Amino acid sequence: MTGAQRRQQLIDIGRELFGRRGYEATSIEELAARASVSKPVVYGHFGGKEGLYAVVVEQEMRRLLDRFADALSAGGHPRELLERAALVLLDYIEEDTDGFRVLSRDSPISDAAGHYSSLLGEAAHQVEHLLAAQFTRNGYDPRLAGLYSQALVGMVALVGAWWLEDRSRGKRDVAAHLVNLAWNGMGHLESRPRLSD
Repeated sequence: MTGAQRRQQLIDIGRELFGRRGYEATSIEELAARASVSKPVVYGHFGGKEGLYAVVVEQEMRRLLDRFADALSAGGHPRELLERAALVLLDYIEEDTDGFRVLSRDSPISDAAGHYSSLLGEAAHQVEHLLAAQFTRNGYDPRLAGLYSQALVGMVALVGAWWLEDRSRGKRDVAAHLVNLAWNGMGHLESRPRLSD
């Protein structure tokens, strides 16, 4: 393998192990054994487990944020944007389960203030910019975009984690109920929500 191929192999193995077992339960020894390399090879590429984890997180954040940006860049009615955003996260959970599990856990990597950062909180922060632009175009106060992005990403992420384990409802049905709650609020829930498309 070339150095780049070995690095990508280690990232792929790290993503799988961190996603299935978590950061703390994954060891450098296990990563190296799965890649059929020695521990110094892992250290040489990433400096250690934390360095590999940071690369995996960065890759997953980019993958998820690119999906959000693609889905929301076409514009449209705010409810359509909400539907697309819910489906983006549910698609990600379904197609990139290990990546979602990595992002839905607290990061062992401290921020500048020494606190653990919530990776989904960071995703919500990135979505905030997209929502702020939509709020401005639709006459809403863009300063509220942070609150709404945290609420929406948090709601969809928690439901997504539940849905990951309980597939009794289809993805589109789950998205329709999420949008129903977010769009109509508890006081105006539709009895049979459906996505508009």
